[in-house]
Amino acid sequence: MHFINFEIPNLPIREQKPRKHKGITMVMDKGLSIKEAENLIEVAEHYIDLIKLGWATSFVTPKLKQKIELYHSANIPVYFGGTLLEIFYVRKAEHLFEKLLEDYKITHVEISSGSLDLSDDEKLGLISKYSKNYVVLSEVGSKDSNKEMAPFKWVQSIQNELEAGSWKVITEAREGGNVGVYRSGGEVRDGLVDEILYSVSYENLIFEAPKKEQQVFFIKLLGSNVNLGNIAINDVIGLETLRLGLRSDTFFTFL
Repeated sequence: MHFINFEIPNLPIREQKPRKHKGITMVMDKGLSIKEAENLIEVAEHYIDLIKLGWATSFVTPKLKQKIELYHSANIPVYFGGTLLEIFYVRKAEHLFEKLLEDYKITHVEISSGSLDLSDDEKLGLISKYSKNYVVLSEVGSKDSNKEMAPFKWVQSIQNELEAGSWKVITEAREGGNVGVYRSGGEVRDGLVDEILYSVSYENLIFEAPKKEQQVFFIKLLGSNVNLGNIAINDVIGLETLRLGLRSDTFFTFL
């Protein structure tokens, strides 16, 4: 259940944990210490559904196993950023990545081609392979701001990846929120978003939205239970107030 200190009438209905379909908040851990992770859990455990260890920060973060166990003890699944699998894959060392999943008792796998230019067949093959034993999140879009996919290609890729076994497809934005479904200044490519949502249910998507303005856009468009990702650790509580109409940006959205 949500942690609340007092009653406020007529708030939007929020999905409760464990959230499997909608209302998901995915948080980006870019190298937190054990104490910082403990503090995050103390304050925001009720509002976090997934934690991503950003790109390959897991390789250089001290006490990694202890931190992952800490998140797991709070019933928060952890997964490695998709870049890590790309790093192993390009070095023909995927077996080492698979051992990593076993050693750290990881249940979720992100499959992306944000840095490595995988063919569609390669990426769909990886999704199909890992979805047999793991919950797969795949990511569509490039981290390169010079590579801009046509809307029909976004839709086609998302649909193909869901069919291949992805639980959710993540729309790329990077931690800066300035690529993928966003323009270089962080503005939403709303025509692209409309095109995607015309063909794909929002429950099958996680929109990376690291900036408050981006979070507000999707909450106003799709409601308090839109799936949002790449949320900074200091923004989790603020995002929850946006979802509930308890901040000026969404004050009138749910009245």
